Amino acid sequence: MSRKPAPPNVLVFFTDQQRWDTLGCYGQPLPVTPHLDRLAAEGVRFERAFTPQAVCGPARACLQTGLYATETGCFRNGVALPADQRTLAHYFSQAGYEVGYIGKWHLSCNRRAGDPNSDDTRAPVPPYRRGGYKDFWLAVDALEHTSHSYDGYVYDADGNKVEFPPNRYRVDCLTDYAIDYLRSRRGDKPFFLFISYLEPHFQNDHLRFEGPIGSQERFRDYTVPGDLLGTQGDWRENYPDYLGCCHSLDENLGRLRTTLQKLGQADRTLIAFTSDHGCHFRTRNREYKRSCHEASIRIPMILHGPGFLGGRVVEQMVSLIDLPPTLLSAAGVSPPAVMWGRPLQDLLAGRAADWPDDIFVQLSEDHVGRVIRTDRWKYAVVAPGLKGSQVPTSDRFVEDHLYDLEADPHECNNLMADASLADVRAELAGRLKTWMIRVEGIDPIILPVPEAAR
Repeated sequence: MSRKPAPPNVLVFFTDQQRWDTLGCYGQPLPVTPHLDRLAAEGVRFERAFTPQAVCGPARACLQTGLYATETGCFRNGVALPADQRTLAHYFSQAGYEVGYIGKWHLSCNRRAGDPNSDDTRAPVPPYRRGGYKDFWLAVDALEHTSHSYDGYVYDADGNKVEFPPNRYRVDCLTDYAIDYLRSRRGDKPFFLFISYLEPHFQNDHLRFEGPIGSQERFRDYTVPGDLLGTQGDWRENYPDYLGCCHSLDENLGRLRTTLQKLGQADRTLIAFTSDHGCHFRTRNREYKRSCHEASIRIPMILHGPGFLGGRVVEQMVSLIDLPPTLLSAAGVSPPAVMWGRPLQDLLAGRAADWPDDIFVQLSEDHVGRVIRTDRWKYAVVAPGLKGSQVPTSDRFVEDHLYDLEADPHECNNLMADASLADVRAELAGRLKTWMIRVEGIDPIILPVPEAAR
């Protein structure tokens, strides 16, 4: 009788604010990501992957739970994940895995501007707010608040501060910690390790992106992404450093793969690479994300390992919210019914004739927005007069953006006021309302774009 294969290790390599087009396998002409390109050539690349929420904390809540951000209550940054919320760590731990977390958590602090009782994002994360990551912990809630590119600290499981070595780049430091963990394990259990980097997110207190020293010179001859051409924003001074961040991430993925190979774990480890959202460099609003545009919501996604080999490219649209059931299925765990996504294995196995042909996105903080993205169309609405930092949703929206992605892939021409597309808007509004009814329990009123905006 043949034995059932051992469950694979699972390693999530998670970046912050990384555009999909920073990778060579997605079209980046400079040699920024040779290791990721190799990972894609050997594994499975998802050509059109999207986030369900273009803000750091909410996107992380979606990935940890498989639920939409309004369901967990983490609809904006500064909301702690409820202590009783089941996460990937709980499910993997129950299945016999050793569960560990390294880097940026962003789900432990309750914060409101001007509130003196807000939690301190620089303090150690207490065990009950670690989302079930109980076996190994080397992290902090907001890594951008405790570190810069070449200095800073995280905390270990006992709340002890762990300082970065002098002159060591932040991405290298987190990878050093991950490699030390992998080398020190006894190996009697499979591991589920989540490494959450800050890069290529901007450095908050410096208000700029910080690649490794030399990035400005190394990546100065970049090709301007189509959505940035002819715009203002701050991409001109930041894009070389942004690519430098991405290159460092790529090099460190290579270090992790080499370590797994030396430990004899490469063939039995599933690596999932993706990001929480993208970056538009202040070309769509006053900051870098929180918009309906592809630059904000489209993300890279590559899986490599057992069940995800062969250099395949999946063209169907997928969501970050599909990743939790995918990882659990890879470990032989049946995804709980509460999760919204579907295992990506269904696409590879031809079991996905009814795969969704649209993507639902919630936007928050500077506004309350909802988005539906189909193969051809992008349709976005906004709740008038409401701040997404204060309320999670609304029952009243106004049409805001409509893009024909076939004719206008860089979203330069908002068609929302085009009277000839009334039927298109009506169909997309219906799709969006269906999603909101299912996810939020709200059948909203969607009003047409005001006459003054036509």
